[in-house]
Amino acid sequence: MSGNKNQFDISEIAANLPAAGAAFSAEEHAGLVLAIKNKMDNLVGRRTDVLETLSPNARKRVECLRALQNNHDELEAKFLEERLALEVKYQKLYEPLYTKRSKIVSGGVEVEGVTIDAVIEQGEDDAPEEKGVPNFWLNAMKNNAVLAEEITERDEGALKYLKDIKWCRIDDPKGFKLEFFFDPNPYFRNTVLTKSYRMIDEDEQILEKAVGTEIDWYPGKCLTQKLLKKKPRKGSKNSKTIIKTEDCESFFNFFNPPEVPKDDEYIEDDAAEELQTEMEQDFDIGSTIREKIIPHAVSWFTGEAAKEDEFELSDDDYDDDDDVDDEDDEIYDDEDDDDEEESMGEGKKIEGAKPAEGQQGERPPECKQQ
Repeated sequence: MSGNKNQFDISEIAANLPAAGAAFSAEEHAGLVLAIKNKMDNLVGRRTDVLETLSPNARKRVECLRALQNNHDELEAKFLEERLALEVKYQKLYEPLYTKRSKIVSGGVEVEGVTIDAVIEQGEDDAPEEKGVPNFWLNAMKNNAVLAEEITERDEGALKYLKDIKWCRIDDPKGFKLEFFFDPNPYFRNTVLTKSYRMIDEDEQILEKAVGTEIDWYPGKCLTQKLLKKKPRKGSKNSKTIIKTEDCESFFNFFNPPEVPKDDEYIEDDAAEELQTEMEQDFDIGSTIREKIIPHAVSWFTGEAAKEDEFELSDDDYDDDDDVDDEDDEIYDDEDDDDEEESMGEGKKIEGAKPAEGQQGERPPECKQQ
């Protein structure tokens, strides 16, 4: 979130740049420079009280500084233009690498040096040939501390069918979209699950709302709900066991993000603060997948990236982990002691696998996959 509302930030102008791939015309370039100047003029207008306290000579010096700022803004507009062209260039260079990675992971193509004889030596003669890299995306996500907190034991069965993750920019409204591609599986009918983030300010990461795919679960396979059996009390006239469903923790709740109330809808301060926290956590998950998992998937799969990421964790991150058990203990406070929970319930959180030994090399620039 941005801090001081009166503070000028070039990101507010950058968010209105043409879509990726669009070229700047002379008119558009002039318009961008004008927009920056207008932004600065508006800011100065709000600070006239400061100028009024200055002597005439000091005001002249400030005017000279404003002229320098205008020159700077023209250069900055040129920088934004060239940066956009550079991003488009490298986006095209990344795409064939992601395509080849997807084929190798799924077993669509074989790499040099792998032979049938080598496969037979490693396993039973009658065992089916193993294709690709099993559980590639599942293990890559489990090795990331942020995502490992969201994945339960029950989720793993479905995430083993995840064969690729991609992301792309969206322009109307601005933001980005994540795409999760699944092989046919016994959990849901969808082959692609999507999550879109619509931004008020993309560079400042000010989120307007998020939209996810509705998952078409097979009967009895929903991972975001659990069945509870409630036995009648002793001596109760009603002898029937009550069965009800209850929401539970699952990675797949990621596709059902918090709903933002309409502009004219009243919301209590406490509820608004809770909603903001949920949205920030949800955006953190999406950004982690986009900025870390997708461009450096193999490093997360092997654990190299996890070892490097450990040094970036703050003390607050570890404090949050200490509260997990307490939260789990409080889930069923509203249930009677006689209640029984069926094994369709919530799974225990899985920690990321231990990082592999060795340091990770220098990473390439951020990838943007289409």
